[in-house]
Amino acid sequence: MIRAEAVASRLPQREQRSVDFLVVGGGVAGCCAAIAAARRGLRTILVQDRPVLGGNASSEVRLWILGATCHLGTSHRWIREGGIVDELLCENLWRNPEGNSLIFDTILLEWVDREPLIELLLDTAVYETLKDPADDNRIAGARAFCSQNSTGYDLHATQFCDASGDGILAFGAGAAFRMGAESREEFGEVFAPDGEFGHLLGHSLYFYTKDLGKSVRYMPPAFALKDIEGCIPRWRRLSPELNGCQLWWIEWGGRLDTVHDSQHIKRELWRVVYGVWDHIKNSGRFPEADSLTLEWVGTIPGKRESRRFEGLHMLTQDEVLHRRRKPDAVAYGGWSIDLHPADGVYAERDGSVHVHGIGAYDIPYGCYVSRNISNLFLAGRIISASHVAFGSTRVIATCAVGAEAVGIAAARCHQLGCAGAELNTPTQLKALQAEIMSAGGYLPGHRLEPDLAHQAQLQASSTWRIDEFSDTGPLLPLTTAVGQMLPIPRGAVPRVTVRVDVSAATDLSLSLRHAASDEHHAPVVELWSQTHRLAPGINQELQFDTDCQLEHDSYLLFALEANPNVSIHTSLDRGTGLLRVDARKDRDHRDQGGDRYPLWLPQRRPDGHNLALRCDPPLPCYHANALSDGVTRPTTATHAWVCDPGDHSPWLEARWPQAVLVTTVELRLDVDFDHPMESALIQQPERVAPFCPYDCVLLDAHGEELARAEQCHQHRIELKPSTPIRVDLIRIQLRGRHDARIPPGLFALRVR
Repeated sequence: MIRAEAVASRLPQREQRSVDFLVVGGGVAGCCAAIAAARRGLRTILVQDRPVLGGNASSEVRLWILGATCHLGTSHRWIREGGIVDELLCENLWRNPEGNSLIFDTILLEWVDREPLIELLLDTAVYETLKDPADDNRIAGARAFCSQNSTGYDLHATQFCDASGDGILAFGAGAAFRMGAESREEFGEVFAPDGEFGHLLGHSLYFYTKDLGKSVRYMPPAFALKDIEGCIPRWRRLSPELNGCQLWWIEWGGRLDTVHDSQHIKRELWRVVYGVWDHIKNSGRFPEADSLTLEWVGTIPGKRESRRFEGLHMLTQDEVLHRRRKPDAVAYGGWSIDLHPADGVYAERDGSVHVHGIGAYDIPYGCYVSRNISNLFLAGRIISASHVAFGSTRVIATCAVGAEAVGIAAARCHQLGCAGAELNTPTQLKALQAEIMSAGGYLPGHRLEPDLAHQAQLQASSTWRIDEFSDTGPLLPLTTAVGQMLPIPRGAVPRVTVRVDVSAATDLSLSLRHAASDEHHAPVVELWSQTHRLAPGINQELQFDTDCQLEHDSYLLFALEANPNVSIHTSLDRGTGLLRVDARKDRDHRDQGGDRYPLWLPQRRPDGHNLALRCDPPLPCYHANALSDGVTRPTTATHAWVCDPGDHSPWLEARWPQAVLVTTVELRLDVDFDHPMESALIQQPERVAPFCPYDCVLLDAHGEELARAEQCHQHRIELKPSTPIRVDLIRIQLRGRHDARIPPGLFALRVR
């Protein structure tokens, strides 16, 4: 028993910590930075001022994770972010295809808990930055306080990462920052907003409903907003079916100080939310809402924008839209430039303005390193970008891949005994990029470094040459233009035949399109077109029979224009790097000159993943040698090996001229990088990417099992013998399929 008079001090308990790396902010970005550093040997503290990890992706806010790919549509294919955020999304799909944010909380916590070098401080807020007394441009530590255990912490480190959203650590250190939009003249940004539109994005607050199957009364609190139809110009968008981040446009606060006025902004958003629900329940416009109850309302808003800190480089609109490859890239983005009016839900204009570029853009290393605080890295939405460029970089998956690069960079700085800015050289950046790729990340235009697999002769049990997609899917009316994306090797384009049903005599236009650049898959260039006169009838064959020649491997779109009198036959056959896409009339994207092109989107629901077709000659889409070419997803080709669909015991062998010492065999599996794998709200049609093998087994030359990975659902798996072995041959046996109709796809074999 402790008696009050025996306590010498009435001050909170204080504890000291000294580590290699301090990460402030436990959103997805901060978690990725901490995990990446700890995996490379850095003693790391992760400080989060909330009771759960995840930030805007947590159960407290419930925003889905999106980035370069999105269910709403982007112009590029197979570009979902890799690395740690991909691990999280694949695991979430495996455990939580229903999109329950509470389950995602546990996955993120588990991923952090797995790292023994991370100490996690939840409910702990940093409130003071400690400067190095010998160097005002260095941070020495930070002070934090946990209200749950009444403990203060003095946290010391050699390197720091601010992923806190508002930049509490960086701001306290005196790091150069900006708040609000730049003028159009500063960076020549034509999309820089004016004062009428507003210079800051606001906060959003979501709610969820539940159907109780009986009449439910709702009595609003006195503070609920009245006269929704008079106050909210977009009130017609309201519907009882909306939940969670479908209500992103319930946003406000962009005219205020989004750091210091956050409590006021939250209270106003509560007024709006409870007023909106009162309108839905009690206005009489929505009788279908009678049995609905308000199940959950966010207690903290999702904040979009506050401070942005200046780094060694500042990303601008031109770099986001022109999307040129950069030699110093350590991350990439692909979300549109997505700016919101400062008045949010009260604005007379649309809730957002999107400028869609074509393809992914590079984010240089310098965006993640403070320009005036030498041991400070920036991560998350506070990185060095103009307000316009920030409209794209702020989304969670883009934040995550940059943060992982920060964690890897911090580990390299620790090994070399240098500051972050000293890695900003061609030699050091090349090594950093190689490590990002080696860890499962992806950088467009880069390849994995050669390893022992590169020296081996690769042989497979079979290889799929695509001659036909069976007619097993439903008929698809051509209410919009439809196309099939196929990887075509250089040379003559093969003849592709499709089948249609025609209800009345009509003309149907076919076209062959390809991308204007190897950097994306947007089919904006027409190579060939032809119009066919069709009579009524079923099972009519149409041919894409062209004399086109390709100078190099390329994806082509075999497209049929919309026609209400025609339906096309589809197939449930699926394979790595093969997609049916449909034109979306209400969305477009721009090239760097501002020209607009229609957006073609893949269809993920089980309504015919590909068109039923024949190829003459058959397409050689897949090769065992592709597993050592260093590319881990489709670009101008599939860069994959896929066995013949009839091969239900496929294997892959690597043979060396002389014995090599093997410690680890790594496989890069196809986890469908065109699937956004939204972490919340959306019901996913699958719980695993169907192109993954079920089990992978490593065998020696005598067929003895050396290692095994079961129930595979991650992109990167490792098979490790119990002890290093010296061999001249290994065999990987793929056993079982998650979907019996779909052969597994592999992008890379790595041996070290």
